[in-house]
Amino acid sequence: MCTAIERIVNEHRLPEPVYITRPNMPLLNDYIRLLEEIWQNKYLTNQGKFHKRFEASLAQYLDQKHVSLFCNGTVALLVALQALRITSGEVITTPFTFPATSHVLYWNRITPVFCDIDPETLNIDSSRIEELITPDTRAILGVHVYGTPCDVQAIRTIAKRHGLKVIYDAAHAFGTFLKGRSVAGFGDISMLSFHATKPFSTAEGGALVTDSSSLKHRIDSLKNFGIAGEEKVIGPGINGKMSEFSAAYGLLQMEILEEEMHGRAKLASIYRENLRGIPGLTFLEQKPELSGNDAYFPILVTDTVYGMSRDDLCDALRRCNIVARKYFYPLCSRYSCYSRLPSARPEFLPVAERVSKSVLCLPLYGTLGEETVRTVCEILSKLNGKVVS
Repeated sequence: MCTAIERIVNEHRLPEPVYITRPNMPLLNDYIRLLEEIWQNKYLTNQGKFHKRFEASLAQYLDQKHVSLFCNGTVALLVALQALRITSGEVITTPFTFPATSHVLYWNRITPVFCDIDPETLNIDSSRIEELITPDTRAILGVHVYGTPCDVQAIRTIAKRHGLKVIYDAAHAFGTFLKGRSVAGFGDISMLSFHATKPFSTAEGGALVTDSSSLKHRIDSLKNFGIAGEEKVIGPGINGKMSEFSAAYGLLQMEILEEEMHGRAKLASIYRENLRGIPGLTFLEQKPELSGNDAYFPILVTDTVYGMSRDDLCDALRRCNIVARKYFYPLCSRYSCYSRLPSARPEFLPVAERVSKSVLCLPLYGTLGEETVRTVCEILSKLNGKVVS
């Protein structure tokens, strides 16, 4: 690095690493109290007391008819495809997402068809979907990337016109509401993730959301080995159930959710206020109809304007003990298991290719100190225009 960058790193290095996220955990004594109940009941799984309470609490919060809890979001998404009987053909999806989105298609013997993304929302570009539909297309699998909703109305119209199912990977979107409606309420099924890295967590966990009673029954059976009764198995299911330990933890997380969301929103506003106007850095703008969850704070780095590439900036930040992450790089379409698919060719995904090479997510979680966020912004401002030698 050149002397100027070295000086900035030395002057602003934080004493301890600041990671991309950190879980907001309930008070240990509160969890111990619930654990004592579990020990007393000796009911550890299979839809126990806490499981039922947590499922009902989520349905109320989301204002949705049916919620089905899972051990994690990936298994939930696997079961969603099975529940909709999508086990062959093609599904149109985005390459700009976590690997699980594509992998669940592969595990269900489905060919992913990658669609380019919208440059404003970074979600699947609804204007490009129809040109990818073939007689083998079974569904559209959208991802609400960073908690920003897909163009749900356009996708619904396209799906209805072509007789397709719609599934949403809403792993980032718990607590996001569009015009007062939870984004988990769109599509035939939506998947939520409660992984430890999410704003709302059960350590590991997830859920499927649907307004169909018959789908809820099928989902609940499939996640429990296909068992539909004491002496009845409806098909080859899987074990995807959430334990009482995770459900109890989730109930306590519901009590501190508002605190976490408030903290994230305040810090995101500090980022926006301080980063706005720095040449070569852009970020997603808030939309008035959206109540977001600030699950991530991504910036896009235009190296020719900022004076430093995304990769060099990421390295400089890490040397300052700021652990930013390149979510999502590389694209799923670049993985060796998918790169030979016709739809994975880079020339068909120009926006996704550009975004994946310029995106950088900054640390954001409810308990992160405001001064730390201001320091991150100060470093980003001072690094502007500094060229790596």
